[in-house]
Amino acid sequence: MAKVVIIMGSKADLEWSEKIKSASIELGMEAECYVASAHKVPLVCYDLIKKEEKNNVVFVTVAGMSNALSGFSDAQTYCPVIACPPIGNSFGGADVYSSLRMPSGVAAMTVLSPANAALAAAKMFALTNNTIRTKVAEYQEKQRQKLIDDNASIQ
Repeated sequence: MAKVVIIMGSKADLEWSEKIKSASIELGMEAECYVASAHKVPLVCYDLIKKEEKNNVVFVTVAGMSNALSGFSDAQTYCPVIACPPIGNSFGGADVYSSLRMPSGVAAMTVLSPANAALAAAKMFALTNNTIRTKVAEYQEKQRQKLIDDNASIQ
């Protein structure tokens, strides 16, 4: 089972998380969303990570502003963690730095697009899952074909 577990810092991140969930399902993965703030309920977040990691999932964390969630999550699990922060206009977008700068031994990856976060997770699963590998290849071919079609319509 290829499963993406999306952990949001708050319910305010639900719309962004739903985009990741939809793209994940489209690429052949199961996806679930949870709210578990690393700042406000770290033990709830920890328990969720420990419960879900048994299924060899990919975690996608969604938290803006002060993103402790991604680093905290990554430090608790052997599973991959992808930070996909909803970048806001406050602070001139500088809040993204809390997703990019991780301490040593913490390797949360950052992908800013919800669809690309799902694609990154799918590529991880594609290493051992032929069905998802096929879905990724089909997705990439559609992207290439769209560019070819767009180019033809311009000329």
